[in-house]
Amino acid sequence: MDANLVFGGRPRIYAAITSWSYFMMIEQQFLTRTLSLSGRSCCQDKSWPTHKSGDMADSFHYLSERLAELERAQRLRHLTPRITHGIRLQTSDGRELINFGSNDYLGLAAERVASPLPTGSTASALVCGWTELHEQLAVRIAELESTEAAVLFPSGYAACSGTLATLAEAGDLILSDQLNHASLIDGCRLSRAETIIYPHRDWELVHRLLVKRREEFTRVWIVTDGVFSMDGHVAPLDKLCTLSELFDAHLIVDEAHATGVLGAQGSGVCEALNVKDRVPIRIGTLSKAIGSQGGFVAGPKPVTDFLINRCRSLIYSTALAPAAVMAAIDALDTIQNQPGRRAHVQRLARMVREQLAISADLVESVVPIIPVLVGQDAAAVEQSQRLAERGFFVPAIRPPTVPAGTARLRISLSAAHDPGMVEALLAAIR
Repeated sequence: MDANLVFGGRPRIYAAITSWSYFMMIEQQFLTRTLSLSGRSCCQDKSWPTHKSGDMADSFHYLSERLAELERAQRLRHLTPRITHGIRLQTSDGRELINFGSNDYLGLAAERVASPLPTGSTASALVCGWTELHEQLAVRIAELESTEAAVLFPSGYAACSGTLATLAEAGDLILSDQLNHASLIDGCRLSRAETIIYPHRDWELVHRLLVKRREEFTRVWIVTDGVFSMDGHVAPLDKLCTLSELFDAHLIVDEAHATGVLGAQGSGVCEALNVKDRVPIRIGTLSKAIGSQGGFVAGPKPVTDFLINRCRSLIYSTALAPAAVMAAIDALDTIQNQPGRRAHVQRLARMVREQLAISADLVESVVPIIPVLVGQDAAAVEQSQRLAERGFFVPAIRPPTVPAGTARLRISLSAAHDPGMVEALLAAIR
């Protein structure tokens, strides 16, 4: 019997069933005794309380109050239907805007057409949802990342949160960057490890923590975004690699916003910084530069095999749709065969930073995420609306996505943009 399923000498599932059955038996005995004492049966009783139509909504009034607070703070969000036409999107009032808000860094999603492949995989990967196409994609990702193996997830969020929750155990320590993506943060919370959040990119504090506390823990996991999604910053991976080697720690890097964009072969920031062979576990997404949907983990085969057998966000999710898998395979071909897309979006990123006087090192200067800090939430929303009136979609990013007082416009560049579009946007911003 799997030790994880045993509780108090009995299987957890059996214990849960018997406990529930006991509870139901006691409840039934109480109900029967109460009704018998009153001389009524359940079916005969006309005095049982009935719900009025408004009662259910009233019970969630506290949520309405919280939503009202968000609205007063200019932080209330709505799902807004839009129609996309390549690099442009059409709003509900018919306006057509140049899209500077998507993560389609290589312009591949903008070119997709309907696929003849099935739109659903019908089951989880371990049941019958894993096809030859899935296997082919996993092999291709492992080759791109120069790792022993790779495994696919239904989303990048599932890959990040599930991997940390599965690998980091009781008795372990996680050191997590302050500005890591929410999926990594939730993975830390779901794990049984102790977690310490270190200030953004502060590798020196990571060093001090390892000196002071490494011996207290069985394993230490250093977790960071490779490229930070709201700032365009690059993690100090060379320093973190050195620390992980000195203190026998495991480094996990989320390549979500670097795959396909950075590195000579487009495998990401680990390649761009020449540390691929020093980062054992890399997590990525298929939904940004690759232009499809899903996530992956690349690393040593024991790691991917363990995730296949223990990671709940993989085991209990329907596998990626074959159409999405095929789109990702096609995208990997494009990344390999059309490096000009990568070079083009990097040139645009460098141009925008130069014109907005944003300093960055050689690698960070070509990241296609450029934040324009505004400060207050209302001001950021107002500037985003002003740009929309001039034909540009540039989203306002507000808390909780970014810290309070750092609301911003987030410019996201794509190989589908031409220099004229970018010049016009910069003129509108200035």
